Amino acid sequence: MSAVYESPFSARYASKEMLYVFSPDMKFSTWRRLWISLAKAEKALGLNITQEQIDEMEANKDNIDYEVARAREKEVRHDVMSHVYAFGKVAPKAAGIIHLGATSAYVGDNTDIIQLREGLKLVRKKLVAVLEKLSVFAEEHKAQPTLGFTHFQPAQLTTVGKRATLWMNELLMDLDEINYRIENLRMLGSKGTTGTQASFMELFDGDDEKIKKMEQMIADDFGFAGVVPVSGQTYSRKIDAQVLATLSGIAQSAGKFATDLRLLQHLKEIEEPFEAHQIGSSAMPYKRNPMRSERICALARYVICDSLNPAFTAYNQWFERTLDDSANKRISIPEGFLAVDAILNIMINVVSGLVVYPKVIHQRVMNELPFMATENIMMSAVKRGGNRQELHEQIRMHSMAAGKRIKEEGLENDLIDRIAADPMFGLTREEIMAELDPARYIGRCPAQVDDFLHNEVEPRIKPYLADADITVEINL
Repeated sequence: MSAVYESPFSARYASKEMLYVFSPDMKFSTWRRLWISLAKAEKALGLNITQEQIDEMEANKDNIDYEVARAREKEVRHDVMSHVYAFGKVAPKAAGIIHLGATSAYVGDNTDIIQLREGLKLVRKKLVAVLEKLSVFAEEHKAQPTLGFTHFQPAQLTTVGKRATLWMNELLMDLDEINYRIENLRMLGSKGTTGTQASFMELFDGDDEKIKKMEQMIADDFGFAGVVPVSGQTYSRKIDAQVLATLSGIAQSAGKFATDLRLLQHLKEIEEPFEAHQIGSSAMPYKRNPMRSERICALARYVICDSLNPAFTAYNQWFERTLDDSANKRISIPEGFLAVDAILNIMINVVSGLVVYPKVIHQRVMNELPFMATENIMMSAVKRGGNRQELHEQIRMHSMAAGKRIKEEGLENDLIDRIAADPMFGLTREEIMAELDPARYIGRCPAQVDDFLHNEVEPRIKPYLADADITVEINL
């Protein structure tokens, strides 16, 4: 055990892949790749930089001496310049041209954008995995009647599969948002201290076209369509706010799913996976607590709150930049991604092993269906010559009496027996029971599920399915 605090995201929740995206190795190796890209572009556009210098930088891009960088930062109190120094130590021939014309935001902000893109791609991969597994579940249970609820009160019937499409529909909305963010991310480029590119105007003797070409070459190196059109020293912090809002949307969808599942597990209709040696309660050995769903809800709450951080930061940036964003960004952005990563890992685990109890579901349906079938029963009686208004009043009285029996006496629903015994209806018990086939009360649910899966889900997840066959491990 350690005497130093360790974030639960590192020790307990997030995956190694997402932890790497926001790791020092990813960050500082990207800084070096950006310096190399800048030097290559500057050389190609005529500045006095040699191929030997670039080759030396390339050969040492992963040769990061963190101790040298830390010692230098303690001395100069500047993280970027400490890493310029450390890079120059292992690439001495290139030391004089590393970071030429750039400001700290060149490596800092461009790396941030690259991390946002890589984080979003990993989130998309896992979100597609959830959608693919829920598609299988929805297809399997598309025609299984279940009691629908409004206000968590019994309403009309739906199906288990149709309810799953409600979860999926929100996740699809999140997938669309992720794709939009990825497709529209642009690098900062190299804009200088206040976004004017004055230092590059000096380097390139006022040649606008060379500066624009330099930025496009750097964007091409990293697979971006281009750079932001204008900026201060940094890219607009609204980008961070927009990305975290997208992560918050996933958290909202996941929290809704997990909350529904917690309620369904209480009803004993559907359960999350429960391992053979899992302990549900230290005091109550019989319990099967929905701990995975509860963890999703807990982490979702964190992400939703965390998404406010970059929103506050965005509005509070003064003129061309301030530095009150930095400390907050170091925490809020990575932890937002790490939390969503953990949420999706758990969701993949849960939806891979959902346990459905059809007999419990059917029993609850049949307990409530007599009330829902009263309209059909009344219409059958009208066809036999009954008076609709009189029958309506009579069935209302029987329903109230049956409801009172259930609530006040704890007895079974006897509404069908009451109607069968009432000569006003002229229906036998068998004739009434024929009206109680649950499949008659699920509307278009099976067709809706089919349409949704084939027309909405499949086309949108198909481009990413090759990467979605993943195995996740729930650490603790």
